[in-house]
Amino acid sequence: DIQYFCSIFVGSSIGIFLLGNSYLIIRIMNKSELISAMAAEGGLSKADSKRALDAFIASVTKALKAGDKAALVGFGTFSVMERAGRIGINPATKKPIQIEAKKVAKFKPGSELTIE
Repeated sequence: DIQYFCSIFVGSSIGIFLLGNSYLIIRIMNKSELISAMAAEGGLSKADSKRALDAFIASVTKALKAGDKAALVGFGTFSVMERAGRIGINPATKKPIQIEAKKVAKFKPGSELTIE
């Protein structure tokens, strides 16, 4: 069970994750790096790659808000999940607070999205 621990610096593309008693440090690709990678991989300009990524994000967001799923066979499926309400603790006062139920986006990786 891997838990997110912190980012090293605000705006950093490095994350620290807690894995049992060990820490895992990974590099996180940001949006501009993804646009550059898409441009290089697809032989597109960065402007075209940005428009394509923005259109993809807008389309998936619109589908999820409508209650639909967005499935890319082999890559994965974006869907909406209902997170139940629960009791939390206010970190400033240490008093219990009610956290309302809400809908959140979920991604389930497909069979072809494997990391070796």
